[in-house]
Amino acid sequence: MKNKGNQAVIKYNRWGYIFLIPFTVTYLVFQLIPLFTTVYNSFFENYRDGLTQVGPNFVGLENYAKLLSNGELLMYTKNTMIMWVMGFVPQIIVSLFLAYWFSDPSLRLKGQRFFKTVMYLPNLIMASAFSMLFFTLFSNVGPINGILVSTGILKESYDFMSHVWSTRSLIAFMNFIMWFGNTTILLLAGMLGIDTSLYEAAEVDGANSTQIFWKITLPLLKPILLYVMITSLIGGLQMFDVPQILTSGSGDPVHSTMTLIMYLNKHLYSKNYGMGGALSVLLFIITAILSVMIFKFMGYGERSRKNG
Repeated sequence: MKNKGNQAVIKYNRWGYIFLIPFTVTYLVFQLIPLFTTVYNSFFENYRDGLTQVGPNFVGLENYAKLLSNGELLMYTKNTMIMWVMGFVPQIIVSLFLAYWFSDPSLRLKGQRFFKTVMYLPNLIMASAFSMLFFTLFSNVGPINGILVSTGILKESYDFMSHVWSTRSLIAFMNFIMWFGNTTILLLAGMLGIDTSLYEAAEVDGANSTQIFWKITLPLLKPILLYVMITSLIGGLQMFDVPQILTSGSGDPVHSTMTLIMYLNKHLYSKNYGMGGALSVLLFIITAILSVMIFKFMGYGERSRKNG
């Protein structure tokens, strides 16, 4: 009887492996093989000079040395991180506030579904369409400048796209608008999953709403906050479409909005596959280092040492 039962379990488990086959094949073809190919190409000189194809010639770590020595990698990393922080900080603050607001049963808010849908809608709009909209709104002859001049706030039109911090602020604001709804939904799901008896016990002990938020809600939201921060960081490092369209791919003014992916796109557009591969590997390393720093900041490193 035991053998028959074991055979039935084995036959049943086979379906799990069968359903995993499409994902495994897709992952191998579109993720794992391109990853190893990228690393492989990074050790070769392989680019097009006019109509002449140079390479592929093995050059070892020469591509990495060029990227690390010319200063552009550091400058574009700084640009990317500045614009990500400018968009993420207000995003997490507003999302926490809204999630706490929606999850508080004592407020008895009406029309919650409508407001949640409206907040999430910008996430469904293509970034390219969003960028074209803002490019039109904030152009020299756009409606924003028209309102500012007609109300007397400005004497003449302000060229938002020719000043460093105004252009960075626009890009950060667009990323904030597109993603704060998604972050709010994630944090709201985390808050609704917290046992309400903890809040009731805190209220019995005399804790006010602020103390409950900082002592109960926020600590229990750590896993969701970690997920939001890591995914937002990865998305920030992959920032491309918004600054690409808003600045027509130039990264102006004075390359202050040139991101790492825009820099990578330039190498791939010029068919410099060796430098593009090396830059992709460095981007992977930068992402890994920053992710580890976030883990440490959230206290997960100390927790694992204590458990060990």
